Amino acid sequence: MHIVITGANRGIGQALSQTLNTQGHKVTGTSRSGGEFLQLDITNAESQRALAHALDTQPVDLLICNAGVFLDKGQNLADGYAPDLWADTFAANVTGVFLTVQNLLPNLQLAQNPKIAIISSQMGSSTKLGGGGYIYRASKAAALNLGLNLAQDLKHIGIAVGIYHPGWVKTDMGGDGGDITVAESASGLVKRFEALDLDTTGRFETWDGRAHPI
Repeated sequence: MHIVITGANRGIGQALSQTLNTQGHKVTGTSRSGGEFLQLDITNAESQRALAHALDTQPVDLLICNAGVFLDKGQNLADGYAPDLWADTFAANVTGVFLTVQNLLPNLQLAQNPKIAIISSQMGSSTKLGGGGYIYRASKAAALNLGLNLAQDLKHIGIAVGIYHPGWVKTDMGGDGGDITVAESASGLVKRFEALDLDTTGRFETWDGRAHPI
């Protein structure tokens, strides 16, 4: 399979890239800085078009929308959560996902059984209300909603969409207090991607295969 992973230069994206490469798949990773990966600023429409041009005529069997930010960690309700944090977070975590899907839709349609995996978070679920992190929580709820609606619209053209909580992972974003390693998260997520098809499209699941309440 040809698999595209956004944000493949670190954390969960890097672990997914390594795991899928080991399994023999062709993996195209992206990062904002480029380097060994294709350059992609998911918030920038021109950068998105450049990625689509670089992948022109190449089928994409699986698109993993992994890149994201958590900019409001530790913010104070009294005087934090500035408007630019809201704009920058939603640009990356929501608009960036949509733009990536939109620009690579022709590539997905060239594949036999194309799939889209959106990495959201249980912090976007209305059943996991822990307070704080208002911007991140709202953005991940929006990413979840986006994935559910994309699943409805893309099913008739044969594209399956899954939305996933990767676990509380020990990364720069998740912190040292996480429950699982990036390798454990990636291993579980890859199994979820393998199981994704048109019969299971539109589900919100955890990295280890449990249905997650919306």
